[in-house]
Amino acid sequence: MFKRQLSVIGRRSVSTLLVIEQSQGTPLASNLHALSAATKLGFPVTALVAGSAAHVEAAAKVVAGYPGVTKVLTAKNDVFDHGLAEPHADLISASAKGHSHIVTAHSAYGKNVFPRVGALLDVSPIPDVTEIISADTFKRPIYAGNAIATVKSKDATKVVTIRPTAFAPSASTGGSAAVEDTTATGTALSKWVSEEIVKSDRPKLEAAKVVVSGGRGLKSAENFKLMYDLADKLGAAVGASRAACDAGYAPHDLQVGQTGKIVAPEAYIAIAVSGAIQHLAGMKDSKLIAAINTDPEAPIFQVADYGLVADLFEAVPEMIKKL
Repeated sequence: MFKRQLSVIGRRSVSTLLVIEQSQGTPLASNLHALSAATKLGFPVTALVAGSAAHVEAAAKVVAGYPGVTKVLTAKNDVFDHGLAEPHADLISASAKGHSHIVTAHSAYGKNVFPRVGALLDVSPIPDVTEIISADTFKRPIYAGNAIATVKSKDATKVVTIRPTAFAPSASTGGSAAVEDTTATGTALSKWVSEEIVKSDRPKLEAAKVVVSGGRGLKSAENFKLMYDLADKLGAAVGASRAACDAGYAPHDLQVGQTGKIVAPEAYIAIAVSGAIQHLAGMKDSKLIAAINTDPEAPIFQVADYGLVADLFEAVPEMIKKL
């Protein structure tokens, strides 16, 4: 039986298709983390870049320089702009032939598109992978990160999203991959209407070295301004708990947690955040965690390296003053 398995593997092409997420011609930083994971599989990596012609040409030039990428496939069509799920899922599934693994970052894009890819290929996607054991075995968090599942897939094609914070980024220069066009297309069942981009001088939340995060204990959007003031002093990004976002204290794009953004900065400062398991799932891999809360029994103190039981309205202004 072992010889038979070897012969089957020998007849099937073993390679990885890395789906690149780009914005207006600029590949996102999360791609480098996904590439790092993809190279751990040990197979040649082909990158797939899709979007309008100008954006794809700019992004493909950058991706071709990624060490570890052997070939870049480009799909030039305006229908692929903005990451709409239907055309991208069609494109990826049509490009799957000859690839044993399809990989991308576990971003909003990956969470939206890859379940559809799995359905089209009739395989079970493996989301939010934090460790690659072998070509068919992976680890991923379950129950809001309270347990780690080891998953072994027998599907011919593994459809995988990678948690960026779990893998160090690959180098971005030094490669020289060939670039070629693909004729694969996608169905436009939905239409892009508009987007609102929030511009900020602060670091991007997912990539920041320091994050200052506020919770429901701030009591109002006006009080939440303290988080911005402290972040400005520290050169930090600002985050928020779901409770703070739902209460309208902060915009939802700042939400950290299981249903928000996953971060792992060098320092995470949680202020008036109780530490519900859903929030902890999004930040507990931070290198250092400091917490300020009036409740000494708050769950956040169980994961914090440093804790201060104090009134934030006294402690935070004092911190800002001393900084």
